Amino acid sequence: MSVSLLALKSPESTALKPSVFADLQPDEPLWKRVPSRDDAGHLLADFRMIFPGLRQKSGIRQQHTLRIINAVLHHYDSWVVFADLNMRTNLLWVSIRPRPGLTLEIPAAIKTLVPEALLLAPYWRR
Repeated sequence: MSVSLLALKSPESTALKPSVFADLQPDEPLWKRVPSRDDAGHLLADFRMIFPGLRQKSGIRQQHTLRIINAVLHHYDSWVVFADLNMRTNLLWVSIRPRPGLTLEIPAAIKTLVPEALLLAPYWRR
């Protein structure tokens, strides 16, 4: 199950923010759903975080974690283009408009509030 933090993708998903990607199908691979460029054609930056044990936690704890992530992403709303949390793999993928240090700043904000969260790697497309 994948929880899109930007769009409702399936009945199992939790919509936390409207998206321009609402017409995409939930079974599409992530690499097909993640945008590589913004509306103006500029390349985007990505980062991925893992939340060990999230899927084994109670539904209430999962929802609490999702609310925290959503609040952080809403704080950076003008920079975040896409976010998806795969509950099967506990993987959060976020695409943002590039700004120096932002691929570390947003994960640091999430980690401050969700200490078990781990930054896998920031990623800049060329």
